[in-house]
Amino acid sequence: MGRPTKYSTALLEKAQHYLDNYEEYDEVIPSAVGLALVLDITRSTLYAWARDEDKKVFSHILDNINKKQEQILLKNGLNNQFNSNITKLVLGKHGYHDRPQQEGTQVQVIINRGGVVLKSG
Repeated sequence: MGRPTKYSTALLEKAQHYLDNYEEYDEVIPSAVGLALVLDITRSTLYAWARDEDKKVFSHILDNINKKQEQILLKNGLNNQFNSNITKLVLGKHGYHDRPQQEGTQVQVIINRGGVVLKSG
């Protein structure tokens, strides 16, 4: 049998407090790693709890941390309050990128009884 879980109502309250008051923890932006440090848990535990169907409140808090982080990065990146290289790096974790769009690239999928053939051009 493993160690007893730290998951509790008090822990949820502390997680919500971190989300609402991350600056009190000397954070510029809220983050999953900051939350893990505040709660004294590993990042793997943090993400396991976020996936657990019985811990939807925790999952919601972690999702809100990520959304708030994205919002703060966008705002402060656009008004030059944050270093642009670091902002770009962290926003990459949120799906943002600056790769040029490929124009004129087409992929044709042909499905026949013998299998699938991909053609590009």
